[in-house]
Amino acid sequence: MAHQSHWTFGASTLQRVVESEEALLSPFEIFADCTQAHLDANRGWLMPRFQDPHSGILAITIQSFLVRQAGLTILVDACGGNGKERARPHFHRRNWPWLDRLREAGVAPEDIDVVLCTHLHVDHVGWNTRLENGRWVPTFPNARYLVARREWDYWRTAGPAALVRTGDFITDSVLPIFDSGQAELIGDTHALKSDIAIEAAPGHTPGLSMLRLQGGGSEAILCSDLMHHPLQLRYPDWSTRFCVDPIQAARTRASFLKEHANTGRLIFPTHFPSPTGCTIQRDGSSYDFTYCGEAEAQIGRSSGD
Repeated sequence: MAHQSHWTFGASTLQRVVESEEALLSPFEIFADCTQAHLDANRGWLMPRFQDPHSGILAITIQSFLVRQAGLTILVDACGGNGKERARPHFHRRNWPWLDRLREAGVAPEDIDVVLCTHLHVDHVGWNTRLENGRWVPTFPNARYLVARREWDYWRTAGPAALVRTGDFITDSVLPIFDSGQAELIGDTHALKSDIAIEAAPGHTPGLSMLRLQGGGSEAILCSDLMHHPLQLRYPDWSTRFCVDPIQAARTRASFLKEHANTGRLIFPTHFPSPTGCTIQRDGSSYDFTYCGEAEAQIGRSSGD
């Protein structure tokens, strides 16, 4: 089982719940701007942690985050889920032990008060629902599922073309939470507590949301899919082929990196390999990062970019 890590920010605790960590996507599939020359220039830090040296496939983590504060348990995103019909093999009819990992973290599905759907993509909404007597029902019966209004406005009118690559995850993993009355549409900003706030990060999807935690003199930002891979720190203008608005995604990422570099804030991109939490440092027109608890930046200055 992929290991889980713990952090504390004032009154809040943060913990990962990992569904999978493996080499998953070709760099040329995910990044339209990527060439072999870019990969060769960064080989020293990419392999083997961030790119498989044999296949060349990039390591991608699929995970959720648990945030707990007295009287409030928040699940940020719900991975790919089990038993779903999907066009992508990694997500098709899987049988992940994710619920067991949630329980190992000390939380039962009934304990979740809030599910933050940072955006409505296949790898973030799967465990929103589970199959019960042939019907997809909410996995977390006592939770409010928070979805940005901009996000829902996009997906409810996007049509079948937006689901060709993945399969229809909206019908089995999103509509049931609306049917049960548990979905709650929120604006671009939304406070859960005085020290836990949701913020907008548009581009990858129109309503992509981040979660900011504060307390004890420290701060963390769960930035979801604002970045998918550390290569985007080296090349901040690279957006993924999966971004609804790649130009806006690059603008949002550039602003985010400028704001948070050299501040010591811990940044948690959903798809970075273990241990995920990192600080960001400016390096000319690019950025380096240091994983929490590790002494040296993961990205060295490359010579060929």
